[in-house]
Amino acid sequence: MSFPESRAIPNRLNLLLLAGAAVAAGVLLHAASHAPAWWQTLLAMVAFSFVNNTIFSLLHESVHGIFHSNRTANEWGGRVAAAFFPTALTFQRIFHLRHHRNNRTEVEQFDYLRPEDNKFLKYTQWYCILTGLYWTASPLGMIMYLVWPGAFQLKALRSDNSRFAQQTAADAMLEGFDKAPSGKIRVEILFTLAVQAALFILSDATWQGWLLCYATFAVNWSSLQYADHAWSELDPKEGAWNLKVNKVVQWLFLNYHHHKAHHQHPDVPWVHLHKHVDFTEPRPSFLRIYLSMWRGPRPMPEKPET
Repeated sequence: MSFPESRAIPNRLNLLLLAGAAVAAGVLLHAASHAPAWWQTLLAMVAFSFVNNTIFSLLHESVHGIFHSNRTANEWGGRVAAAFFPTALTFQRIFHLRHHRNNRTEVEQFDYLRPEDNKFLKYTQWYCILTGLYWTASPLGMIMYLVWPGAFQLKALRSDNSRFAQQTAADAMLEGFDKAPSGKIRVEILFTLAVQAALFILSDATWQGWLLCYATFAVNWSSLQYADHAWSELDPKEGAWNLKVNKVVQWLFLNYHHHKAHHQHPDVPWVHLHKHVDFTEPRPSFLRIYLSMWRGPRPMPEKPET
């Protein structure tokens, strides 16, 4: 497979980043588990939350087939990256590609309140995103699928008459599993569990250290997952922001904040995304959007905000 220069995949760089970030994550897990002072534990937790976001960004590249130009390397790189989330590559790919399909359509307008919405459910989902509880849906859903794939067909999650299924996008997302390779996904989940066990043992982590690091990562990761869409245009490709953010953070997230450019050009590797950003368009800061989100979902405007 060949790519034009403007879309060339940085194969070696991605492999080096994955290896380096994986080692760093293990070192930081160890530090958070055994640091003699609380502030050292805190530093390790925060650092882990950023390093693991680098790994997640590499998983994101693999999901789109642009982590490595060799398909086998792309898939295995994605499986390793997924294990640090933790999730499974195919599991994440199904969810993420459904997101690209449904972005800013009625099933993915979590920032707006419609008259028919259940307000309690809307606010609960919203603040789960902001507090990091949203992250738990992936590892818990992964375990559920491993034990009982049929759970993804439950009426509460799939029925047209289920307010939960329709308002939370559960039905729209889980539809992607109807014809999914169940055996392959479950093997990948077992691989993820094996990698997590190895990470825990090799880093000499404690349960307290692991939970603190992943809780901090969950908040950091979740904070961006809807900040790059909130209040944006209601269009699958245009409905995202190219957010302004500190350059160091931007690089640690591998240009993930150039999210509108990504939705417009999902096959462009992270190193080239800036070439597709229109810097004359409004580019709100991440902090501005994130802080505005804490005020809660807004009533659906007659003319959606842009």
